[in-house]
Amino acid sequence: MNPDDPLLKILACPLDKGPLHLLAKETGGERAAEGTGAALYNPRLRRRYPIVDGIPQLLPSSGEQVTDDEHEDLLLRIAGDGDLGGSRDDSRGGPRKPGSMTP
Repeated sequence: MNPDDPLLKILACPLDKGPLHLLAKETGGERAAEGTGAALYNPRLRRRYPIVDGIPQLLPSSGEQVTDDEHEDLLLRIAGDGDLGGSRDDSRGGPRKPGSMTP
């Protein structure tokens, strides 16, 4: 799954139905050695859902709770990536207006 995948705009957390943020696979550092792959993250509930073979595992039982330290690290990654996957706004950056004909 990549950051511009249209599926990211419609995927939601199975618990609170809110938007999820894409966490790309880590390429370096100690966490990469632990096998941290791509995942979708819900910062409101502090839950991470794995992406296995390109398929998001969005069953409530598939999500894992993250520690406070991990949560802070993930928030920094999300902020550094420019809110990938967590926005439901259109491509111009603003909210869609009801009845708008633009995509």
